[in-house]
Amino acid sequence: MIKALLGLLLAALAYLLLWPVAIDPVAWTPQPAPEGAPYQHNEALRGIQRIGRELDGPEGIAFDAQGQLYAGLHDGRLLRFSPDLSTCALVDHTGGRPLGLVAAADGGLLIADARRGLLRLDAAGSLSLLSDEADGLRYGFTDDVDVASDGTIYFTDASSRFGYGQYMDELIEHGRRGRLLRFDPASGKATTLLQQRPFANGVTLGPGEDWLLFTETWEYRVTRYWLRGERAGQTEVFIDNLPGYPDNLSFNGRDRFWVALFAPRDALLDQLMPHPAVRKVVARLPRFLLPKPKAVARVIGLDLDGKVVADLRYAGEGAYAPITSVEERDGWLYFGSLSATSLGRIKLDDALAGTSSPPQPLETHCDS
Repeated sequence: MIKALLGLLLAALAYLLLWPVAIDPVAWTPQPAPEGAPYQHNEALRGIQRIGRELDGPEGIAFDAQGQLYAGLHDGRLLRFSPDLSTCALVDHTGGRPLGLVAAADGGLLIADARRGLLRLDAAGSLSLLSDEADGLRYGFTDDVDVASDGTIYFTDASSRFGYGQYMDELIEHGRRGRLLRFDPASGKATTLLQQRPFANGVTLGPGEDWLLFTETWEYRVTRYWLRGERAGQTEVFIDNLPGYPDNLSFNGRDRFWVALFAPRDALLDQLMPHPAVRKVVARLPRFLLPKPKAVARVIGLDLDGKVVADLRYAGEGAYAPITSVEERDGWLYFGSLSATSLGRIKLDDALAGTSSPPQPLETHCDS
């Protein structure tokens, strides 16, 4: 009996130390997680109102010029909500996983589809593929998208190796295979602006379209990329060492950026990052043993210089989490989620004042 147990233990040890894995971890040492100001505990997002139900991961929210709200679901469906949010309709099905969305000036909808690439749904309802590769490298995880006034499209590919549903492999490896890309509608070609980024995720144009911001999720950072002027083509850190994993972000068109935090930082994961060999052992563990993201609703507001001007969160029972998309419109913050079953919203003034309480869900009839 003892010999059998020892044999099992030796086999388990050999598996954890020697079994081949599909990742090649890269060492990275994070800064200590921030504590105290400007980040303070609060329950500002306790009063998020749910919109719809059984929506299966309504991600990549976007408004068009008519005030209609779009969201993409896990199964590939694209939904359009009426301006009063009372109804929603099926617009199309991408055949993949739509993540980032943005409405174009011509009435079309641009879609960063994690599985298919950069798509366009025109005003007549015709879906087409714009691009699935740049500079000879196919996209592995097309993530978010924004469009300039001249029609130029900026988007991200989070990883050229690990696709949708493999984000834990990407995190454990930390291989920096993300890219920031640009698509020229005149030539019909995409080009790489930046590469070797740690999970390039959300992207949004800034004031005057002189620069854009994109999130580098695995290194808790938002980076600025200059599009015009003397610094065109250069990058700089906009804000670093965030208290969580930044996902999509948006600009309110005036004075504030909103950054969705997918989950708070995990102290154990931070401790593992400088140790590639240990992370290989972690990669061999059954998935159910790996740490799960904590259910915390959280968004960060930044001014035009990257200073934190708002930290809104809620970690209590029933939190709307994870928040992976956020848009400010007409005095409200709207939220999308990679895995929640509804959209969400909250009055911005109430959230900033910390006076919101959970309202009744907004009933939405969906023909989907």
